[in-house]
Amino acid sequence: MKAPVHSFDNDAVGDIELSDAVFGLPLRRDLLARVVNWQLAKRRAGTHKVKGRAEVQGSTRKLYKQKGTGNARVGNLRVPQRRGGGRAHGPVVRDHAHDLPKKFRALALKTALSAKAADGRLFVLEEARLQEGKTKLLKAKLDKLGWSSVLVIDAGAGDEAFRRAARNLPVIDVLPQAGANVYDILRRDTLVLTRAAVAELEARLA
Repeated sequence: MKAPVHSFDNDAVGDIELSDAVFGLPLRRDLLARVVNWQLAKRRAGTHKVKGRAEVQGSTRKLYKQKGTGNARVGNLRVPQRRGGGRAHGPVVRDHAHDLPKKFRALALKTALSAKAADGRLFVLEEARLQEGKTKLLKAKLDKLGWSSVLVIDAGAGDEAFRRAARNLPVIDVLPQAGANVYDILRRDTLVLTRAAVAELEARLA
């Protein structure tokens, strides 16, 4: 599959052959959904916590006798039914992460890349570089290209000036090739890869 390569000034500078094994797979929504859930679960801190009946302050003495008072039967002050009592089945500190096979995650990443290519929202740049790390300069270039929500994936660590200029723009994310992931690819409308990033992704996933 061929794709045009553009400069950051939106000039065509050539073509690139994209591997069908990475950019030509059919859409699998089930794969994408499972990997996105896996990523979001790993992000959860799991620090939510409430006190159960064994942890709240209060006597464990039975408040009054079981029968003969005309009142409903009751145990101690810590029961969940009473104000100030412990929470029943409340959240506790735990890890929300779950396992997902490595090959499954790689297939989902290739599917996400293929989905962007099939929708015509995958663009290849010769390189993502700026002369100086100015947000105003990058914003002007993005407006010229018509990109309002974009993820840029570059090879290696990428250009420092480009990353610095993009930090103040909420519409653009910049990732190294090693950090490419399904969630960030899907959350942005446009996916932009540099020519070097395409080569590294194909070597990693093909």
